[in-house]
Amino acid sequence: MSVVPIPSLPPALPAGPRPLPAPQPLFRVEGLRLSFADRAAKPLFGKAPRIEVLKGLDFEIPEGSVTGIVGESGSGKSTLGRVMVRLLRPDAGRVLWDGQDIAQHPEADLAPLRRDLQMIFQDPMSSLNPRHRVWQIVAAPMRRFGIGGSRADAEAVLERVGLGPAFAERFPHELSGGQRQRVGIARAIAVRPRFILADEIVSGLDVSSQARVLALLQDLAREMGLTVAFISHDLSVIRHLCSHVIVLNHGEIVEQGRVEEVFARPASAVTQKLIAAVPLPEIDADWLA
Repeated sequence: MSVVPIPSLPPALPAGPRPLPAPQPLFRVEGLRLSFADRAAKPLFGKAPRIEVLKGLDFEIPEGSVTGIVGESGSGKSTLGRVMVRLLRPDAGRVLWDGQDIAQHPEADLAPLRRDLQMIFQDPMSSLNPRHRVWQIVAAPMRRFGIGGSRADAEAVLERVGLGPAFAERFPHELSGGQRQRVGIARAIAVRPRFILADEIVSGLDVSSQARVLALLQDLAREMGLTVAFISHDLSVIRHLCSHVIVLNHGEIVEQGRVEEVFARPASAVTQKLIAAVPLPEIDADWLA
């Protein structure tokens, strides 16, 4: 009787867990430039000179991260955010959203992306329709994208941001600043986006309201798997909320990386100045893991 040879086994795998792959970038920005006409310096005849606001920026935002964009007033952080969600078109460079360059797309071609790219504004009072009730404000984008929009749908979203049914009938002027910002958050998440740009959303709130809004945004990012870009001038907020940080100064990136690394070893004098200017609370280690 012939003996059937036993095939050799593959080499044993090394013990211990395999390293997880690095998150893929949802946004990749390459060589981004933007300038505005300086109307104040316009000569009597001829064109106004241009001021370069964004100066050749290169960075990535990993999918599923909360990335802080920080800098002093005039650093270009809000302008950068508006370019990312294509409220502004850059002069040059690429803005790759999930591998697709959206930097120079005409507005008509951006319509399918508007659901995925949502924004929460700094001043909720000016961004909420004063003639609409709260539930109507939240339902409007749902109807636009064909994903419901009934009062019950809106109330379910409001409940998720901590506003019960009693708030549905109110108008924006009947709410506190923190409540209005929750409505802004509810409107953004109502269409189940992939990315949210939050532009200085707690700068006008008192300390307790800030803490509650930040905790809400942190919870939503975790539960919904959102990628968030959080614009702020406050390093203590960035350190508490974000996993990654980009530091801007006069339209240029002076530092970027994981929050714990940048804060532990700031290489830029600008970052060192920003860190020294504010008291820093303890990092939420679970959030950074």
